[in-house]
Amino acid sequence: MEVRWDILLIILGAALVTFVPRVLPLMLLSRIALPEWGVRWLNHVPIAVMAALIGQEIFLQDGEWSPLTSNIELLAALPTFLVAVKTRSLLGTVVVGIVTVMALRFWFI
Repeated sequence: MEVRWDILLIILGAALVTFVPRVLPLMLLSRIALPEWGVRWLNHVPIAVMAALIGQEIFLQDGEWSPLTSNIELLAALPTFLVAVKTRSLLGTVVVGIVTVMALRFWFI
């Protein structure tokens, strides 16, 4: 099997670009003590990122506001959110979300 050097360099470069931003902050932040307010702020980052991703998916379609009357994703998000809050189970939440979207698309599309 012949190795193409340009492809190998692209793969190594992609690995480096992916690896460095993940490892460098861990290495730096593990060696210093963060102030208490910084730790509290960092605890909210995953929630904010998830809310931004979900909000875009629920309320926008093709970059424009989706009408609430025909928004299947928003209808599916309601029982999914309730299951997430009630059970705190990632698997249960994902299953309820997928089944709800499938059922709504079967009945309404």
